[in-house]
This record gives sequence, C-alpha cells and structure tokens, in this order.
Amino acid sequence: MRKVVLWCLLPIALMGCGAKSEWASDEHVARMAYREPGPATLTLVTMINNRSGSGAHTGLVINASQRVIWDPAGTFKHARIPERNDVIYGVNPEAYNVYKSAHARETYHVVMQEIEVAPEVAEKAFALARANGPAAQAQCSASTSRILSQLPGFESVGSHLFPKKLMTAFGKLPGVKTDKIFENDAGDKATAFKAAQNYKPQTF
Repeated sequence: MRKVVLWCLLPIALMGCGAKSEWASDEHVARMAYREPGPATLTLVTMINNRSGSGAHTGLVINASQRVIWDPAGTFKHARIPERNDVIYGVNPEAYNVYKSAHARETYHVVMQEIEVAPEVAEKAFALARANGPAAQAQCSASTSRILSQLPGFESVGSHLFPKKLMTAFGKLPGVKTDKIFENDAGDKATAFKAAQNYKPQTF
C-alpha cells in the first residue's frame, strides 16, 4: 500500500514521556494508511540529551503492512496524523520527517537504528504495539523493550527502563544501520513548537 497525503501543518505537541490515550476514527486511520516501499524494517528511535548525554525518550518505527510509529508515553501530537493509544498511523515521508524534526533540536539529537526483518516479524511488532494500549508515564523504554523481546531474533535485547541502555542493546543486533539527526532549533520547547509548525511540506 502506498498513499501520500499532503497537508498544512497544525500545532504540534512534542517529545517527552507522558501518559496519554488517543483514538482516531476508523476513517482517519484508513485514509492515511501508508507503507514505505522496500523490505520490512524496525527502527529504534532514541532521543539523546546533548548536554548530559542521557537518553530522553524511546520510539519504534514499524514498517509492516503499514508504516507506523510506536511512541509510548510520548506527547507528539498533530491534528492531521492519526493516533490510537501511542500508535501513530499515516507515517508517510512527510509525517516521518515531521516526527524526527520535532524531536531534534539544539538540546537533543535523534539516533535512528534500523534493521531489516521478515515481514511476519514486523507484522507481529505491529500487532503487539496495537495490543499494548497507552504506556504509563516514564515507561517508554520498558514498553518498547517488552515488545521487542517477544519478537523472533530479538530475545537478546532484554528488558530496559532507560532509553540509552535499550539503544545500546539494540545496536548489538547483527545488521543494524545507525543514523543520527542533529538540528539547530533553539532548545526551549516553545521555540521548538513554533519551528515544527513552520515546517514546509515536501512535494511528491
């Protein structure tokens, strides 16, 4: 399935581990459904504090029958991007860039660790994320490692409460490709919100 929907960006709430419960309509989820062409993949997303070097948040991008983002206890929100209990749908290239750009700023950078998996493994991760329900506050890494440890080939990841420890464990898996995203947006959240709202949509 490949569908790209363009929109003008509306206000966004972004990063942090805070409990939430959202339930987008069936119509919204179906209309925005998107799968990235190519192999099935899992991408662990870790937000790192540039000042302390500590991990701040964990997410998991799942490219299965749809590409979604498992964003446990996160506060990323966009009126045009559907979400159901920490699972963000409609992750086309534009939405994906909005998510990454919203988290990368002067005080934080984003580490992306991608690994190719069998389609059935990605589909199981998608199912586990949907079944998990909204994660409790400060449980972003714990809930993500719990999902990963139930997948074939990921048993060695183990259970982790802290984003950086999960990032290190995930990085030891064979075949992981790592990328880092740095941006120069001002470090305060209010300025980051404004920068995200001014993001210009890509042309497809």
